[in-house]
Amino acid sequence: MDTRIQFRVNEETKRLAQQMAESQGRTLSDACRELTEQLAEQQRKALSHDAWLTEQINQAFKALDAGETTFVDHESAKAQMEARKARIRNRSR
Repeated sequence: MDTRIQFRVNEETKRLAQQMAESQGRTLSDACRELTEQLAEQQRKALSHDAWLTEQINQAFKALDAGETTFVDHESAKAQMEARKARIRNRSR
């Protein structure tokens, strides 16, 4: 089911926007529709990412509660990361 969206802009803005849309071979309605669809797609991606992140966090807490996690102090994590980077750099040579 399609829905109508209405908003107000001044005449000059509308005229210039119509000229630009027409120069691109489309109507102002087409341009507004495309922008609305792009915004909706961006929101879908954001919602999808939020759901994925929530699931990752829930899995991490579940593993923590089950005692299946190990913690690494900051200095050890930095050292491990540097070693990993060095291995990657050495592979590319």
